[in-house]
Amino acid sequence: MTTSHSRGRALAAFFIAGGVALGMAPAAFADPDATTTEEDAGPPIQLPNVVSQPVDGDAAQAVVEACKAFSVALNYAASNYEDFAYNSAGGGNTVNYADGSVVSANSVGRTALRQASSMALQASLTPGLPGDISAPMGAWSLRAAKLAVVMGLHGGGSTLNSTATDMNDSAHEVQMACAKAGTVV
Repeated sequence: MTTSHSRGRALAAFFIAGGVALGMAPAAFADPDATTTEEDAGPPIQLPNVVSQPVDGDAAQAVVEACKAFSVALNYAASNYEDFAYNSAGGGNTVNYADGSVVSANSVGRTALRQASSMALQASLTPGLPGDISAPMGAWSLRAAKLAVVMGLHGGGSTLNSTATDMNDSAHEVQMACAKAGTVV
């Protein structure tokens, strides 16, 4: 039986892992306004079981911009959803939406998910972005919007779990596609 508590831990662990991946990224990802060259960024990161197929030209710039923007959206969603996941944990399919900490975290989490969904959708529409990267970004965006709606409708733990799992699946697809293109999310 999956509980709300396990949802909170699983989702938090995923987002923390995403943050670790971002921490391994070249310096250009740390500062959105920074301009770096390939020499500044250092050698590409090799991930286990990922065959890198870097893209060239305009598509390379589109990939870097979109993957960086998606990473910002993912981290923003994670940092603002985490409190809701933990505050609503422990009740199986029941979430105590009457609890003040759940109400507050729900509001903050929904707002962040809507904003992150919009940022991810914009990233997925980056001109020149290959479809194998844009498609999972768009899917993540829709799933983040769905999670915000589920939270707003006071959905149960099972619905929250399945929606968060779908988001995690899409985020993983984006991370793998960005890694294969020679960048990291």
